[in-house]
Amino acid sequence: MKRKVIITCAVTGSIHTPTMSPHLPYTPKDIADQAVAAAEAGASILHLHARDPDTGQPTADPDVFMQFLPDIKKRCNAVVNITTGGSSLMTLEERLAAPVLVSPEMASLNMGSMNFGLFPLQKRYSDWKFEWEAKLLDATRDVVFQNTFANIEQIFETLGEGCGTRFEFECYDVGHIQTLAFYLREGLIKKPVFVQFVLGVLGGIDASPESLMHMQATADRLLGDNYQFSVLAAGRMQIPLATLGSILGGNVRVGLEDSLLINRSELATSNAQQVGKIRRIVEELGHDIASPDDAREMLGLKGPHKVNF
Repeated sequence: MKRKVIITCAVTGSIHTPTMSPHLPYTPKDIADQAVAAAEAGASILHLHARDPDTGQPTADPDVFMQFLPDIKKRCNAVVNITTGGSSLMTLEERLAAPVLVSPEMASLNMGSMNFGLFPLQKRYSDWKFEWEAKLLDATRDVVFQNTFANIEQIFETLGEGCGTRFEFECYDVGHIQTLAFYLREGLIKKPVFVQFVLGVLGGIDASPESLMHMQATADRLLGDNYQFSVLAAGRMQIPLATLGSILGGNVRVGLEDSLLINRSELATSNAQQVGKIRRIVEELGHDIASPDDAREMLGLKGPHKVNF
């Protein structure tokens, strides 16, 4: 049946590094410009991280976030979604500093601790633009991304209750869906629930059609009619699995955080290029693209007038 599909664009993230693509934005101006262009191309939600303006290294510094958030809000109507994940090398306090300050309409929330292996990316490059890049990737061999039950509950309290922020619940494996279902039963999560199935991160479920359908079947069994889902697939499987997700009744996420490619062997020149491609596919499937205000209504968001930027 024809329906409205939410496109989320994850603009820069903390996984890829400047050496990997000249198109990865990391200055505040480039992040703002690419975010606005992605919104103009059809993204109703912008998922945002910050990076050091000089080196591109992931940062949780609220001052850096404030160098691009007001500009984005001024130039477009998209829903701004701030990460609470940051990177596996950041403490919870660091990761929460910016979202608690800016009180966004949405924030991401990883539903569990996990190995988050980026180190295989090292093998693809020999000359690095910045010294930190290879070191950060290698560090993920021996670092666990931490989101304990206590951490998750703290995020619920400080952002959910304290700021009225709603969540993009990032589930990297079926166990994360179990945790989400537990907190829904406990009443700590308010409906509607927006679940992001994350496929293809080393340490989580693989990026395959079978895994996506298993994630959906698990969520259907545990969450019933209380949720909507979106599909995020890392690397080359980004567009194929987003396409399958839209066929299965879901929403989609693209962006240079998740994949640097526009096809299996070509670098994307911008976030907007990826948004434009998945928009064409979703529309060819017979669906409409949700506007930012559609997304706000579908997900029960508080509105841009209640954020602090």
